Amino acid sequence: MTLFLMGTVVIYVMSAIASSAGWVVTLRDSTGDILTNPDGTPQMQEMATSLLSAEGFRWQALNLIQNFVEFAPLGLVLAAAIGISIAERSGFFAAALKSILLFVPSFLLTPATFFAGVMSSAAVDAGYIVLPPLAAMIYKAVGRSPLVGIAAVFAGVASGFNANLFVTGLDPLLSGLTQEAAQVIDETREVNAACNWYFMIASTFLLTFVGWAVSAWFVEPRLAKKSPEEGGPGGDVDPSHLDLAPEEKKGLFWAVVSIFVSAAVLLACKIFPWGFLYDPEGVLTVDGGTQNFPTWVSSIVPLLILLFLIPGLVYGIVVRSIRNDRDVVKMMSDYMAMLGNYVVLAFFASIFVEAFSHSNLGRMLSIAGGNFLSQLDMPSWGLMLAFILVTATANLFVGSMSAKWAMLATVFVPMFMTLGVSPELTQVTYRIGDSVTNSITPLNPYLVVVLVFMQQYVKKAGLGTLVSVMLPYSIVFAIVWAIMLVIWIQLGLPLGVDGPLDYVMPSAG
Repeated sequence: MTLFLMGTVVIYVMSAIASSAGWVVTLRDSTGDILTNPDGTPQMQEMATSLLSAEGFRWQALNLIQNFVEFAPLGLVLAAAIGISIAERSGFFAAALKSILLFVPSFLLTPATFFAGVMSSAAVDAGYIVLPPLAAMIYKAVGRSPLVGIAAVFAGVASGFNANLFVTGLDPLLSGLTQEAAQVIDETREVNAACNWYFMIASTFLLTFVGWAVSAWFVEPRLAKKSPEEGGPGGDVDPSHLDLAPEEKKGLFWAVVSIFVSAAVLLACKIFPWGFLYDPEGVLTVDGGTQNFPTWVSSIVPLLILLFLIPGLVYGIVVRSIRNDRDVVKMMSDYMAMLGNYVVLAFFASIFVEAFSHSNLGRMLSIAGGNFLSQLDMPSWGLMLAFILVTATANLFVGSMSAKWAMLATVFVPMFMTLGVSPELTQVTYRIGDSVTNSITPLNPYLVVVLVFMQQYVKKAGLGTLVSVMLPYSIVFAIVWAIMLVIWIQLGLPLGVDGPLDYVMPSAG
């Protein structure tokens, strides 16, 4: 919140200075020549509007509530939380993650641990709490270092946070902020929640195998030489903690059945003409007009609500964590209470973003930055590698993913758009940089939680111990994930559903 307040003050002051000085920026090519429309007018020419004036304060007073209510990520996140809350609070997520680690062969324990960690982002932060102690016990039970289990699952949860096989609650949050930023340059630009889906599916498998390799080649050999008191293999574990209760197994079975049934019904609604997701010829809206995305893409958040809500309800009813409608309401209310901080953050973020847009500073900085970068003649993959480094460094000082993206997107998304880089590519690049240093940043609130789990096996372990164990994962993940992005760009592959790599500036003429 403090960052947004300070940023808003800076915007007000800078808009007044830029307006009074008469600063003007125009879009130029790599040689410095002004780009023009067919009628000879500049393709884009901007000057600042002062917010530090009676007119500026009047605009803020008249639009404050509307800007907050229409802040795109707010409704998306709160709506998605309706389904996620039941899946998480009923115990379905925890049982599903636990089952992944329990029912795999011992030689696949490490990749299964990473996979469970990466997939846990669907449960928001549940993976940080549920998986580390479970992984430690399982590793210890099979005669391996419990610290390897903690390190492997923490790397998957933290450094692989933005990857997943499915569209999760993170996707509408990020795409909403990206769309707000993109509309600084192009008011008609829309960014859908599934725009990075293909890349994140591939990333899930990549990180699983890379994490397996780092554990097998770097982390486990070092810890295997240590005594049990120093985190090495050995010691006893109570096997009763390593199994699912009969009612949990039954609940998981019926929850999985409900997922397949729900998915089959939704697929039928997409394929057959009677379905509400069916698009006959072209892509049509209910009023007969056209929209940018297929119906199922535009409806991704309501579909997510169903695909989380239904198995969560089924699991809760079977295991009796849900006995009546009051339990359902309480689960939703408790989860919404946890999002109270996000609502406050969204209020101040909406003020910051709209002030940046209304003052024209966003467009001016984007054009000026784009003009400078265009003279460097860097390929898009070079720009993205530099942006990964900027984001990964920023993550060491600003912990909140949404707060950081709200700040960075406002500048970098429109700036890269002037260079022909799509908002979707800038967003996926941010997701890489934001993830890789999550396991070593001291601002990660769960770092201390994981340290407590580690101290159960190594009494003298401190933050330095944890960071030294996690550092190889962060370094290797950053390198390999960046290489994957470069290859993806060179091959020209789409990042997701309607997730292009390139952007073409609209012409006014």
